[in-house]
Amino acid sequence: MPRIALATYDPGTEPSKDRDLPVLVEALRAAGAVAEARHWDDPGADWGGYDLVLIRSTWDYSWRAEEFCAWVDRVGEVTRIANPAGIVRWNTDKRYLGDLAAAGVPTVPTRYLAPGDAADLPAGHEYVIKPASGAGARFAARYTPAEHDTAVRQLARMHAEGFTAMVQPYLRSIDVSGERALQFVCGRLLHASRKGAVLAPGTPYDADKVAHPDLRRWQPTDAELAVAERALAAVPDASGLLYARVDLVDGDDGQPRVMELELVEPNLFLFLHPDSLPHVTREVVAAAERH
Repeated sequence: MPRIALATYDPGTEPSKDRDLPVLVEALRAAGAVAEARHWDDPGADWGGYDLVLIRSTWDYSWRAEEFCAWVDRVGEVTRIANPAGIVRWNTDKRYLGDLAAAGVPTVPTRYLAPGDAADLPAGHEYVIKPASGAGARFAARYTPAEHDTAVRQLARMHAEGFTAMVQPYLRSIDVSGERALQFVCGRLLHASRKGAVLAPGTPYDADKVAHPDLRRWQPTDAELAVAERALAAVPDASGLLYARVDLVDGDDGQPRVMELELVEPNLFLFLHPDSLPHVTREVVAAAERH
């Protein structure tokens, strides 16, 4: 029977925020696998003893991106890891949006300000600043041109901590149509969800935020599915993808654009889509058996 480790984060004394993790572990065990959750940074873990290490909720990785990528590389050398190490490393830095745009994928326009760059911020429209390596809306905020000084202070803090900042226009359609998350397993649509706007005006960048407000099931449009599939086709070595989530918003033209492509540790929202659990379980077991 295949041995599967589900890599997660260490919540310390707090309960884990991953609602899907125990359900998926039990489903894999019921399917005949030996499955257990392990903290990705557990120094005592024997990753080579598993047929598959499934990255699930390593939700603290973005503050330790270099350490995390080194871990992914080490695990990939001793066993099968999903997603593959090369794809994970590419996806941990949101400069991948530039690669997608260069491949003709509709994306949210993005500029990058690395440490040492001048604070070149928009003067004519509302915008968002967030880290190029980040998750859960951490260090993310929206600003009007009148809030320039506050935005500059955020940039200074991020640059002091070594983060490259992303600057994107705030697309007002998010306040109406929200964000849509299309999730794929082995290249095929699994299910889709919709959430409301995350960044409320005036919310400090370092405040805790609800990452998935007003989350609900969603039936993707043909246009949304087409953009998501184009994004996945532009991923380097996309044939190795086990899971993926494509986050979409509407541009000013009303057409869907990629806001983020989540290939590292996307929440699958199985608690919202319990009917997807058997399919995910089968594909994960099959991936382990291909080891």
